[in-house]
Amino acid sequence: MESYWKVLFIIGLQLLAVPGYAEQINISALRYWNTPDQTQMLFDVTSSPQHRVFLMNNPSRLVIDMRNTNVKLALSQPAPSHPLFSQVRVATKNKTDIRIVVDLKRDISSKNMSLRTNSMNGHRLVIELLDKAQNTSAKVAEKAEIKATAGAVKMADSQSIEEKPVKESPKAATRKTATSPVEPTKVAKRDKDIVVAVDAGHGGDDPGAHGQNGTEEKKITLAIARKLADLINQQPGMKAVLVRKGDYYVDLRKRMQIARAAKADLFISIHADAFQNSTVKGASVFTLSNKGATSEAARWLANSENASDLVGGVSLNDKEDVLASVLLDLSQTATQDASVNVARKVLKNFEHIGELHYASVQKAGFLVLKSPDVPSILVETAFISNPSEELKLVNTAHQSKIAGAIFNGVRSYFSKDIAAESKVAALDM
Repeated sequence: MESYWKVLFIIGLQLLAVPGYAEQINISALRYWNTPDQTQMLFDVTSSPQHRVFLMNNPSRLVIDMRNTNVKLALSQPAPSHPLFSQVRVATKNKTDIRIVVDLKRDISSKNMSLRTNSMNGHRLVIELLDKAQNTSAKVAEKAEIKATAGAVKMADSQSIEEKPVKESPKAATRKTATSPVEPTKVAKRDKDIVVAVDAGHGGDDPGAHGQNGTEEKKITLAIARKLADLINQQPGMKAVLVRKGDYYVDLRKRMQIARAAKADLFISIHADAFQNSTVKGASVFTLSNKGATSEAARWLANSENASDLVGGVSLNDKEDVLASVLLDLSQTATQDASVNVARKVLKNFEHIGELHYASVQKAGFLVLKSPDVPSILVETAFISNPSEELKLVNTAHQSKIAGAIFNGVRSYFSKDIAAESKVAALDM
């Protein structure tokens, strides 16, 4: 009798291993997002399914096969005005699998097609497609923007910036008198504008953290990023590049790539923190931890395509592994030192507008900070989970104060430290 139950148990395990007997994955919703160079389809799923995605021509179609997946409700159709998607059809295969066919209005490129699952706000299967027409127009617009700004900002003579001394604050820093951004200061003459990449955290299907009143982090970060970019663009000799210009998601590594493509001298990622304890509050500034830098260096060295322009445009492909490692280490060390210095100046300016969560610069392995040749910082502007700080974050005047604090720290860094630490031409102080 005992052997009988063992046989049944084994058969049961085998049946569970068969997709038809495993718990089916459900698709509860389908949404659509557009970015400047991509079109996205977002499936809300109970877990990540086994899938296959491919394109078909004559007519143009996108086909998505999902194993052991079910659609409980009819999927939403794209709007008639959608630039790429025409109609979505669903069919069942083998009783347990489904095929989703998306009729396209024109050909697309599959090169940038990717899939990811975001479990922070529920499982979401995201398909990102590079629209040929959309990508071409985006590149034309980008070139036009660069052409319009080139030479428009006249470089001024050097002038020192007087910085008022600020007492070192304790871990729970006391509130000080709020200060607005200082009037534009003359930045030392140099060959090109100082380029600052401003990254608004989260976006699109990733709202980030939520406040008790429903405030979404992605909206706050974009508002502050735009204000910071305006301040930077008003400063002679400086230029801002917004990594995210609207409510759409940008892959974390692509954020780094956008900064490098713009030849940024600094990358700033803006966020709003959250914690289970709603009394926790204050701002923090992060740079990349040594562990994160080491792992990223290994990844870059292993990728010959990235290594070809890694250190100041000098190829590492023809270098011995040891020499390439040394060159990369030198580049990363200088980048990390610069990141810490600018982070300290930004943190010091936050003392003027509110409390600090940490009185010193923190280190963490945030992916967006891992560019080996662009100094990068991540600013947690406040705790959106704290009701009083949530109210401040939605206040446009306070958003301007936050942008001003970041800007004053950035300008102070470039005016005082760039001669020794920037990867670009030094300022003539």
